[in-house]
Amino acid sequence: MWPFSRNGASGFSSSSTAEQVTDGIDATGLTAIVTGANSGIGAETARVLALRGVHVIMGVRNIKAAQDVKESILKEIPSGKIDIMELDLSSMESVWKFALQFNSSGLPLNILINNAGIFATPFTLSKDNIELQFATNHIGHFLLTNLLLDTMKKTEHESKKEGRIVNVSSDGHRFYRYRNGILFDKINDQSSYWSWLAYGQSKLANILHANELARRVMTKLARFVVKNVEQGAATTCYVALHPQVSGISGEYFADSNLAKASSQGRDIDLAKKLWDLSMNLTEQNTYSFSS
Repeated sequence: MWPFSRNGASGFSSSSTAEQVTDGIDATGLTAIVTGANSGIGAETARVLALRGVHVIMGVRNIKAAQDVKESILKEIPSGKIDIMELDLSSMESVWKFALQFNSSGLPLNILINNAGIFATPFTLSKDNIELQFATNHIGHFLLTNLLLDTMKKTEHESKKEGRIVNVSSDGHRFYRYRNGILFDKINDQSSYWSWLAYGQSKLANILHANELARRVMTKLARFVVKNVEQGAATTCYVALHPQVSGISGEYFADSNLAKASSQGRDIDLAKKLWDLSMNLTEQNTYSFSS
């Protein structure tokens, strides 16, 4: 499919599959949350992680579709460990419920893969009155990451194994973008809305989030280009599991190799401004639930 691809420094290329980049890796004992794991690249990521021994938690909105994916994986990998938890990233209440349930489960958390996303939807506001693509692709993952950080830190301390957070972005952050990157004062302005530019804005936000998070804690950043599912999941699985990535924080990966994000994706001030906006939006929506 990619006849002219060449291996990079990692030994892998754009044609490498998720199975190939994780070949020989034994990840038994690790636990990972994969958002949007009920289809496409998320489902393939869940399958390959399970193949390598990871206990996979599928954070999904469509439980029925996730059940079908789980059954398919377990048919291929009978020893696989997979659980399903409901998660609607467009709703902060759902994110809070998911995080509370997971944090109360006693399970460790070694890997968080922020993969779920929606693409170029018509202008819509989320349940929290935030433009839907920005709410789902960025704010939901921003809040989820913050709510799970203490569990990840505790797991890393107790297991002595490096925790990894993988934010999945796309070329949309580079090619489909508003002039200033993020429309801070017009996130919810319908008159300024262009579906593909709003998508690119949300994907740029994924990168800026990871960059700012890396300055505060330890995190990994992965992205992928348009490929088949097996190839599309490769960079995500590579960053999540491969020992070559150990100790690398806040970097941008493409085709299972270190790469460079756009200039806006590397803008420190833009990342800090986005962090502050995201904190303000999420702090306005806190929930308490009875057990």
